[in-house]
Amino acid sequence: MDRVTATGVRAGARIVARTDGRGGTALPVLDGEGPLALRRTRATGTEAKVMVVGAMSGPLGGDAFTLTARVEEGARLHVGSAAATIALPGQTKGAARYDVRLEVADGAELHWLPEQLISAGGSDLYVTTRAELAAGARLVLREEQVLGRAGEEPGRLTSRLTVRVAGRTVLDQELACGPGAPGGWDGPAVLAGYRAVGQLVVAGPEFAQRPVAARMLGECAALVPLAGPAALVSAVAPDALRLRRLLDEARALLGR
Repeated sequence: MDRVTATGVRAGARIVARTDGRGGTALPVLDGEGPLALRRTRATGTEAKVMVVGAMSGPLGGDAFTLTARVEEGARLHVGSAAATIALPGQTKGAARYDVRLEVADGAELHWLPEQLISAGGSDLYVTTRAELAAGARLVLREEQVLGRAGEEPGRLTSRLTVRVAGRTVLDQELACGPGAPGGWDGPAVLAGYRAVGQLVVAGPEFAQRPVAARMLGECAALVPLAGPAALVSAVAPDALRLRRLLDEARALLGR
C-alpha cells in the first residue's frame, strides 16, 4: 500500500499482461495503490486495455511514484490515463519523482498512451521512462509535457526517456525546462518559446528491414530513424491540443 512520509507519498502500481490461451490477453497482475489506481476497460480484439486513474492530487513535491508494466510473449496491452497528470508544489522543498518502467517480450505489443503531464508553477518533478524491449517486441509510446497551466509560468520539469531493444540502447534523451534548468531551454534551439513538447516512439522488427527516412512533419515536428528497429517523432506546439494533433498525424503516417 502507499506510504505517507515526512517527505511525501510513496506509491506504486504494477501491470502484468499475458496471453489467456484463448486468443486474448489476461491481466494476472493489476495492482495500484494510493494515487495510482488501475482500471481494466473493455478489450479490443486480442488487446487488453488499462486506464490509470489519478485517485489523489499530484505528484506533489517530495512524492515518489513508480509504475511498471510487463507484457509477456504474445500478449497485447494498451495503457492510457483518465486525465492529465499535474505536477504541483508540495509542503516539502524536495523534488517529486515519477518513474515508469516498461518491459515487452518477443511477439508482444504495448501501446503506452497516457494523457499530458502538466508542470504547474512552483512544482519540481523528475520523471523517467525506461522501456526494455525484446528483439521481436512492438511498442508505441507517447509522451506529452505542457509547461504551465493557462496564463501560468511553468515549474521545473526534467524528463528522461530511454528505450532499449535486445539489450541495445536505441534512445536515451533528457530534457530540462523551467526555473533552474540549463540556459536556453526556451530558446530557438530547444522549445523556441512553445509550451508543449512531445515524443512518439514506435518500435518493431519491421523497422529493421524498412527503416524510416528522416523528414520534417511540418514546421514543428520531425521524424527520425533510431539506431535500431525503431523511429522517433519529436514535436513542439503552442498548446496541448495542437501537440496531440501533430503526434496523432505521425502515428497515422507510421501505421500505428
